[in-house]
Amino acid sequence: MTIRPKDFTKVVHAGVEPDPRTGAIMTPIFQTSTYVQEAPNVHKGWDYSRAGNPTRDALEEAFAALEGAKHGLAFSSGLAAEQAIIQILKPGDHVLVCDDVYGGTGRLFRRLFAKYDIHFEFLDMTQVEQVKAALRPETRLIWVETPTNPLLKVIDIQAMSALAKSKGALLVVDNTFASPIYQSPLELGADIVMHSTTKYIGGHSDIIGGAVMINDTKLYEEIKFVQFAAGAVPGPFESFLLLRSIKTLAVRMEKHSINAQAVAQFLQGHPRVAEVFFPGLSHHPQHALAAKQMRGYSGMVSFNLKGSYEDVVTFLQRLKVFALAESLGGVESLVNHPEKMTHASVPEDMRRKLGIGPNLIRLSCGIESAEDLVADLLEALR
Repeated sequence: MTIRPKDFTKVVHAGVEPDPRTGAIMTPIFQTSTYVQEAPNVHKGWDYSRAGNPTRDALEEAFAALEGAKHGLAFSSGLAAEQAIIQILKPGDHVLVCDDVYGGTGRLFRRLFAKYDIHFEFLDMTQVEQVKAALRPETRLIWVETPTNPLLKVIDIQAMSALAKSKGALLVVDNTFASPIYQSPLELGADIVMHSTTKYIGGHSDIIGGAVMINDTKLYEEIKFVQFAAGAVPGPFESFLLLRSIKTLAVRMEKHSINAQAVAQFLQGHPRVAEVFFPGLSHHPQHALAAKQMRGYSGMVSFNLKGSYEDVVTFLQRLKVFALAESLGGVESLVNHPEKMTHASVPEDMRRKLGIGPNLIRLSCGIESAEDLVADLLEALR
C-alpha cells in the first residue's frame, strides 16, 4: 500500500498562496484581535479574530484540501471540534457511537452532553447488524472512529454511511488515526470528518488543535455558527504552525507507517507478547477491510504484554526511545498505558468488556530508525 503521488504535492501547497503584498511564500501570522473598519460593518473581510483571521482562513482552506472537502473549520482542540458537532443536535436526539472510542470523546458524551438529554449508545460497530438493530427514528448521528483508539478496530465507513442515510442521520468519522493521507471518509460516504490536529496533522507534539471537514454548505454553516458563537478557535500562531506541519504530512506518514509495520511484525513474534493489534497484520480481524478502505496502516500499534501489571510498569520504565506520555502522532515515538492514562475515564466495566486492561500497551511509532525502535522494545522486553 502506498501514498497517492498527488498527496505529496497537495500537502505542500494546501491553503497557502504567496502573500500578495510582500511575496512571502508562507502565510504571515496575523497576530491581531481586531481590524480597522472603513465605516460601521464595512471592512476588508475581517472584523474580529474570533469570527475570522487571515492565518486561520488559510489553515481552514488547507484542512478542506486535505480531505477533498468544500469546507474546513479549525478549532482549539479535537474535543472542541467534537463539541461543535454535537451542539448542532437537540434534546432527545440519539447518537450511536463506536464502543472503542477515545476516552476523552466518551467522557464528553457521557458526562457533559448526556445531561442535556442527548442519548448516546455505545456499541461494537465492526458488527454491522448490531448497528442496524440499534437505529431509532430519533437517531441523528452515527459516530465512527476508525481505526479505533486503542484497539485499532477498523469500521466499514461505506456500510455505516448506508445505515445513516437509511434513517436520515449523519455519519461522522474521526479520521485522526489514519490521517487524510491514508483514508478519505468523505469519498466513502461520510458527512462530517473530524481530526485532533494535535496528532498527525500537527505532528510535532507542540500544538493542540482540531479540525472539521464538510461538503454540505448548510451543515458547514451550522457548525461554523457554533465555532463563531462559542469561540473555541485556534490563535494565529497555532494556525501558522499547523500550516507549516501540513507541508510534511505525507512524508511523515510514510515513515510512521513503515516503522509501525516493522514494530508490529517484531512484536507478534516475541514470546512475551500475548496479542498484537495492527490493521497491517494479516491476522487482524478487519485486515481485508483495512486493505480496501485505507491506503496505508498509519503508525499506531497496540499489544497485550504477558505477565503482571508490575511487569508492564517495568517494561514501560525500561524503554529509552519510546517516551511514556499522553498523545500520539508526533515525530518522536510515544508509549501509553490506556487503562491508567488515555482511557482512565471510561467506566471500568466497559474497559473490561472492551479488553482495555492492565496489560494493554499502545505505541505511537515516530519517524526514528525502525531498527532503533525494535532494538528499544527488544531491550525492554528482556
